[in-house]
Amino acid sequence: MAPRYQWLSSQNNLEIVSIFLLTAPGAFLPAFISGGGESDVYVVMCRTGGPGPKGISCIVVEKGTPGLSFGKKEKKVGWNSQPTRAVILEDCAVPAANRIGNEGQGFLIAMKGLNGGRINVASCSLGAAHASVVLTRDYLNVRKQFGEPLARNQYLQFKLADMATRLVASRLMIRNAAVALQEEREDAVSLCSMAKLFATDECFAICNQALQMHGGYGYLKDFAVQQYVRDCRVHQILEGSNEVMRMLISRSLLQE
Repeated sequence: MAPRYQWLSSQNNLEIVSIFLLTAPGAFLPAFISGGGESDVYVVMCRTGGPGPKGISCIVVEKGTPGLSFGKKEKKVGWNSQPTRAVILEDCAVPAANRIGNEGQGFLIAMKGLNGGRINVASCSLGAAHASVVLTRDYLNVRKQFGEPLARNQYLQFKLADMATRLVASRLMIRNAAVALQEEREDAVSLCSMAKLFATDECFAICNQALQMHGGYGYLKDFAVQQYVRDCRVHQILEGSNEVMRMLISRSLLQE
């Protein structure tokens, strides 16, 4: 059995963790790699041919391979459940059997992976926003002002209604994109970009509004809502920034 099939089987059984390396400010130094240093398998998009997308191949490098090392653990504002480090590849040799797909298919593989990754990141934002809405609802019911629960304040009721509406809209956008990707529709790339853009923007706004509605308590680490704000902020950057999402969407529209 080729090594790549063994890795796939082990990953599906949750026996190993794999990540892919795409962000590279310089040769052999992919930066901002989520899971760097803690993962078992590194799927590297590297140049094996000439300039342009067709010169990029997809190569698997296992942890412990000579020449593979890691930078310091980055100190992030949030999203700390997964470490982030630079991954250093220097004179790192692997067998040809570690290549995924044909030579020159790396860019295509990376782009397909990003579509699913964008749905994943959008879903993470959705979960945080859902939790923020629930926390805010509960807080409004128990916190009193002038002897009355904040939940009786119509202004806050309307804010909560807007948050819930944006939450449902985000969920529908994500599900629509997931169906398009599963069915391999032509508009899948655009819909995944739209879902990531819309959901991460809206869900961050929901979390931020939830913090505001908690007042000073929302800014305390004893209250979970502040963590959702910090964690969600990076989702507007991960898997392609939301500015890149707008570029992809507009490009798709202008080509129709």
